[in-house]
Amino acid sequence: MSITSERMESNSQEVVTGRDTDLPPLNLFEKEANDVRNHRVNWQSYVQGQMISQDDFTFIRDYDNASSERRDQLIQNLGPQCAKVFIRLMGRIAKEQTVRYILTTIDSMLKEKPERVSIFVEHGKKSKTAPWTPFLNMLTREDAFTVNQACRIITKLACYSKDKMNANDLKYFFNWIKQQLTATSNEYVQTVTECLQQMLRLDVYRVAFMENEGVSTILSVLAGKVSFQIQYQLTFCVWMLSYNPQLCAQLNKYSIIPVLADILSESVKEKVTRIILLVFRNMIEKPEEKEVVQENALAMIQCKVLKQLEVLQGQKIEDPDITEDIEYLVDKLQNSMVDLSSFDEYSSEVKSGRLEWSPVHRSEKFWRENAMRLNEKNYELLKILTRLLETSKDPLVLCVSSHDIGEYVRHYPRGKNIVEQLGCKHLVMQYMTHEDPNVRYEALLAVQKLMVHNWYAPIMPVIAPSE
Repeated sequence: MSITSERMESNSQEVVTGRDTDLPPLNLFEKEANDVRNHRVNWQSYVQGQMISQDDFTFIRDYDNASSERRDQLIQNLGPQCAKVFIRLMGRIAKEQTVRYILTTIDSMLKEKPERVSIFVEHGKKSKTAPWTPFLNMLTREDAFTVNQACRIITKLACYSKDKMNANDLKYFFNWIKQQLTATSNEYVQTVTECLQQMLRLDVYRVAFMENEGVSTILSVLAGKVSFQIQYQLTFCVWMLSYNPQLCAQLNKYSIIPVLADILSESVKEKVTRIILLVFRNMIEKPEEKEVVQENALAMIQCKVLKQLEVLQGQKIEDPDITEDIEYLVDKLQNSMVDLSSFDEYSSEVKSGRLEWSPVHRSEKFWRENAMRLNEKNYELLKILTRLLETSKDPLVLCVSSHDIGEYVRHYPRGKNIVEQLGCKHLVMQYMTHEDPNVRYEALLAVQKLMVHNWYAPIMPVIAPSE
């Protein structure tokens, strides 16, 4: 096993088992599952009420009362019939407690021996349905435990079966997971995240998740207030995505580096620090295009990751893997700074969305030499500035964005039409009445630059707000 595989397996097992000295041995879902297992079902009442057949009753009674060895024999000998009975029971029984029990029994069976998914695959082929179809149908039920137990079973079937989930089912399942992750109150969010982690270990599912805008969902959750365990698990999901070079090259289009940099700066848990460093390392190692690697490195520098790494270097860290990752990233980021031009610095800052009054914004020389470069890549930087003006609530970001638009048209007058077509002019004009005096000031200056034909001709002065 390679070093990378060993580290991936180590991190995966930590998630699956909850192995961490700060965590209780079982999460909420696992505790409830134990309670469900201990609540034995009176199957006799169902056969007496003619809700299940005598054959189904005989099987489930024998299975329930059997030892572990005897259960294994039943599964081996009866195979698809075993799966057929479980699925038939799911369809014929409405009582939620019993449905919970059936699903928990199936999940335990698959957890003990993942190869048992084959009995559901064989049953599915006979009934001409995918093995996960009956369980996907369970996701619409109201009981939270039931749907999350169904989610666990679907994940095992999708990951351990030789036949992978088709595009439509996969989209439906990922949409359901995304909804669960962003739900305002979901007591089983850790369980859902574990399922996503397992799915993203397979590259075919990574691609589908990216295509389904899954990264945006992960980032929206990480940007909020969540527990360190969820931070770890969702960052693990990003780490899985980063192993695909093509997907890794796209990750920072979602501004993932700023979000993870914030978590890194505030992290007090070594496991969270470790998994973030692994993501950052892959974002330097995996992309095949040097330009993408450089952009990622500059984004990390812009988000002060290098400074945070230097802080970590001064701390006592016992995990040699973390130490090695820190040294690797420090070396790569320092090398990236050697050839860092003022425009590289500016571009990285704009792409991060975290504008501040860094020296380039006020530099006459910078704008004289680089204003036209804002037209590059189909006006990429201008479009980002426009989006910031449209969405940001931060007065500092609004000030700097307005200022930069003004400097762009001052040094490249033909850009006025471009700014107007992008809708940027209208946005800047709106901020002339902003409640913040600094925003009003920068907006007024920018509008003057947009309106005048010759900036250097005498115009009405704009008085800066007092400090």
